[in-house]
Amino acid sequence: MATPYSQDLRDRVLAAYDRGMRTAQIAEVFCISPAWARRVRQRRRETGETSPRKMGSPGVIKIDRARLAELVRERPDATGPELRAGLGVECTDSAVYQALHELGLTLKKRRSTPPSRTGRTSPSDAPTGVPARRTSTPDA
Repeated sequence: MATPYSQDLRDRVLAAYDRGMRTAQIAEVFCISPAWARRVRQRRRETGETSPRKMGSPGVIKIDRARLAELVRERPDATGPELRAGLGVECTDSAVYQALHELGLTLKKRRSTPPSRTGRTSPSDAPTGVPARRTSTPDA
């Protein structure tokens, strides 16, 4: 995972701006992108902050895991979107799937149709992946 630039580099870039250097010169001297240099200066101007912000997701948990497990017990055949609707929170289907994964629950479904009454299409002792041999030759 990428790491933010050091506070020392940020301070040197801002000091160079304070001395009147142009963005292109600063980017060349410190081997950084001009866009990053401008963002550091803009952030100091707008908020007064110079330190790097925390990286990664905010870690907000919208889904009540206990409620989700209860919904799955009530309706084990419910789909992800149905579970999301049952939770009544604003989240994505992928967040529901992630929460199910963290709970150790899978979405493997049983077949909704009964098995075929006509039987298997090939004998169970037939080798798999091998084409059948012709027993008779066609008339030429």
